[in-house]
Amino acid sequence: MYTIEEYDKEKSKVLKYVLYKKRSKKEVQNKFYNAIENEMLHDIIEELEENGYIDDNNYIERAINEFMALNNLSLKEVRYKLMSKGIPNDLIEDYINSHDEEMENYETKSAPPKKTIIMKKQNQMDEEAIIQYLLKKGYKTSNIGQAIELLDD
Repeated sequence: MYTIEEYDKEKSKVLKYVLYKKRSKKEVQNKFYNAIENEMLHDIIEELEENGYIDDNNYIERAINEFMALNNLSLKEVRYKLMSKGIPNDLIEDYINSHDEEMENYETKSAPPKKTIIMKKQNQMDEEAIIQYLLKKGYKTSNIGQAIELLDD
């Protein structure tokens, strides 16, 4: 068990970490796994979730908005980035499915990065190899076709 003073001290550390930059629940757990007693860390995270300081759904929305502003990732890459932050796959899929049209528009609009990739790879690869490269990065075939058409124009 732990005292209230210990709890407040450790909670202050976690809160400072979360307030500096929005973090996922898993990021907080990983950061303080060895530094704070497991039961206390669980209680701190639970309290911060109840008070809205840690919210994985909010984290997904903010992260996707940032990715969309950068406009250079496929949906597959967006999923991987969120999963690497410890966001559960079902939350990611729920968000993407509920914002399906917006996400499709995002991937279609991310043609300039694909166009840049195509231009860079053009001297090294033929068109089929470039298409395979972009497919491996997670872009959809229809979006790749649009980027190649833009390049040909």
